[in-house]
Amino acid sequence: MNKRYFLIILTSFLISSCSSTKQVDEDLQVQFDRAMNYLEKKRYLRAQEEFNNVAIRGLHTDLGDDAQFYLGESYFLNKEYILAIAEYDRLIRRMGFSEFVQEARWRICQSYVEQSPKYFHEQSSTERALSKLQEFLDDYPTSEYNEEALETIAGMRNKLATKLYESGRLYIKMEEYESAIITYKDLLATYYDTQIVEDAHFQIVKCHTLLGDSEKAADYLENNRKQFKDENLLTAAEKLIYTKDKN
Repeated sequence: MNKRYFLIILTSFLISSCSSTKQVDEDLQVQFDRAMNYLEKKRYLRAQEEFNNVAIRGLHTDLGDDAQFYLGESYFLNKEYILAIAEYDRLIRRMGFSEFVQEARWRICQSYVEQSPKYFHEQSSTERALSKLQEFLDDYPTSEYNEEALETIAGMRNKLATKLYESGRLYIKMEEYESAIITYKDLLATYYDTQIVEDAHFQIVKCHTLLGDSEKAADYLENNRKQFKDENLLTAAEKLIYTKDKN
């Protein structure tokens, strides 16, 4: 084979390869645009299928990164939170330099929050949500989502505090006043910044009076008087002690 003939073959091969690559890129873009259209129209199942194909075929490309994120979005918006978390996490692990990483981290937080049940149910999902939210704040201290994250954390902590508070009330109904006091003190130690703190202090005073120890109730109230911002609740606590002493 002469040199000239070899160069002609090589040039033809390179042109063919470039043409083939360009065609693949164009096909991916068309499929990506189609997937975005499905997403915008809330046709989430079709969007999932298209984005998944683009993410696989366009692995390690900018378009593949985008498709991986929006695949997570198509699950999240369809309220399939467990699947959404898996896809967002795949983006974070495989494509750490993607511009969508922070957004994916925030969506994972939101997904766990959405799985958090009412306070009277088991709260492991709430605990996971809190952990993810705190990690997000630590890693992105200047994020646009920080205010919402802090508000969400406060809501989650109030929920967990309420669960403990209601457990204490159950002990009172069962006349297990010592156990109720321990529960309320645990609440105050762990969820000291929640909305239910004053009520927990009140219940501790109440439990001491129900145990027949008005002196201990009075001492506790005196030591924690400044914790009562609600004057009506403070007055009610004082009446409990006064009424018990009078009887």
